Amino acid sequence: QVQLVESGGGLVQAGGSLRLSCAASGSIFSINTMGWYCQAPGKQRDLVATITSGGSTNYADSVKGRFAISRDNAKNTVYLQMNSLKPEDTAVYYCNSRGLIRPNYHPFDIWGQGTQVTVSS
Repeated sequence: QVQLVESGGGLVQAGGSLRLSCAASGSIFSINTMGWYCQAPGKQRDLVATITSGGSTNYADSVKGRFAISRDNAKNTVYLQMNSLKPEDTAVYYCNSRGLIRPNYHPFDIWGQGTQVTVSS
């Protein structure tokens, strides 16, 4: 099986920065896409950013120019550098990973437990 462990959330003032990390472990053959999604109270879970194994990235319009996603394929880890944070960025941030597991190459699509990001005004 595959597990995701997230870290790096917290409380920060508007204009500040945070860096989220998410490490995948387990019977992983390969990981295609890793990404971050956020969910504010009473709202649906929305895309923040994704990155493929080849390094192609996709960002929500609301975070372009402020957030940067990156990954370390050797460590099966994805990062989200969050700069110029705004109160409206406040949400629980979830890591997502999609790939293939050993030994049967079945696909997986899993979520982390979520990490709270709170931006005060």
